[in-house]
Amino acid sequence: MIGLRRFATMLAFPLILSGCVTGAEYSSKQAGFASVADKTAIVTTKQTVWIHNQNQARSVAAQVRSLLARKKTLDVETAVQIALLNNKGLQAAYADLGDSAADAWQSTMLINPTVSIGTTGVGTPELEAFKTIEGMITTNILALATRNRDVAIADTRFRQAQLTAAVKTLQLAADTRRAWIGAVAAWENVGQLQRAQAAADAASELAEKLGETGAMTKGAQAREHVFVAELAGETAKARLAARLAKEELTRLMGLWGTDLDYQIPNSLAALPKTVARRDAIEAEALRNRIDLQVARLELEATAKSYGLTEATRYVTDLEILTGFETEREIEDDEKQTRTTAQVELEFAIPIFDTGKARMRKAELDYMRAANQLAEKAVNVRSEARSAYEAYRSNYDIARHYRNNVVPLRSKVEEESLLSYNGMITNTFELLTDTRDKINSILLSVNAKRDFWLAEANLAPAIYGGGATNASAGTEVAAASESSGGGGH
Repeated sequence: MIGLRRFATMLAFPLILSGCVTGAEYSSKQAGFASVADKTAIVTTKQTVWIHNQNQARSVAAQVRSLLARKKTLDVETAVQIALLNNKGLQAAYADLGDSAADAWQSTMLINPTVSIGTTGVGTPELEAFKTIEGMITTNILALATRNRDVAIADTRFRQAQLTAAVKTLQLAADTRRAWIGAVAAWENVGQLQRAQAAADAASELAEKLGETGAMTKGAQAREHVFVAELAGETAKARLAARLAKEELTRLMGLWGTDLDYQIPNSLAALPKTVARRDAIEAEALRNRIDLQVARLELEATAKSYGLTEATRYVTDLEILTGFETEREIEDDEKQTRTTAQVELEFAIPIFDTGKARMRKAELDYMRAANQLAEKAVNVRSEARSAYEAYRSNYDIARHYRNNVVPLRSKVEEESLLSYNGMITNTFELLTDTRDKINSILLSVNAKRDFWLAEANLAPAIYGGGATNASAGTEVAAASESSGGGGH
């Protein structure tokens, strides 16, 4: 009994050193997801889910089908909600959150000790009277001593993973919103080009009839015919671009099969009467940007890792071995048993590796994280300013086309029609003015699209989630070139 008590004491000794940290908050399958859902709901006002089993998957699929069937024409808010429920890449991002929770849970667990038991004198008659039994348990005492620091680092990484998952959710929402705007604007362009095509067809038919009577030269006829041919090519390109834009939206929403039969509006909403003022958008972005919070946690985790490296600079492996040795001896037909406790300490002597290289590396890691955080703060300020500048300027540009350019083109067309009715101008001048008006309308549509894209980029600039790479100026220039290329 005495030997067993001593052995139990030796077995429990290393475990006493381990503390009482538990991993209850990390062990749930939904660990950390409530924070992700709350943060993203504030920005998007939408629901997101983390699917773990077939029942949840079927429930989400039914919800998606209900959203698709509820409205014949899919608005932008419904499209964003479907993407947050149905996008499989987002579910993969949530799995990364689960990995981080599992790592944090693992860090709270006790290190399994190594037990060894041996005996001597077995099968040897002359040594049978002097049998010895030894038992040892080995525990890495340095790992136990630094366990709380390991848990703190894992917890920081876990909080970082929650914010990263929230950023990816916001990014998907912003990408879906931009894709919806791009698809609707593309189909609006198709509609305008089809109207231009009708005018061009009328001019081409008239040119052909005038040519038959000899009232129009073949060169003039060819100019009208080539305009029709070029415009047909532009319309086909616009229709292809619209189909591809809708397909991008479909991918982001994770739809396939029979769910592809959804419709989107033929035109974007009109410009708002006023624009939102963001006088303190830099401070707002610094306060709310989730990716900036991720960078702060990266610096925090690196600092804790640096402290751990400093604590284990000289001794990287420290093991304690506890156990017993029981000797049995038979003398004068009397059994004598003696049990002796054993404690050993095992560690590496830092003669050659004093830990300077590891300390230098940890120091550089910390400086890297600190500079990356500083750079991120500068970039966040700049992105916020740029987003609001694009939002405000694109509104002015779109309003200029709506209030000035298109009305003037309409006035030119009306005056041309009056002149035509008065036999002052000919048919082709009237058709030319009509085509110019349609080109101006195309520019107005593209300017309106750029405004709504800039408006969609405001939330990512303030809360995180990425922004479009193309500048508004580039988009306007490209739209101008595309819409005006067929008229000359």
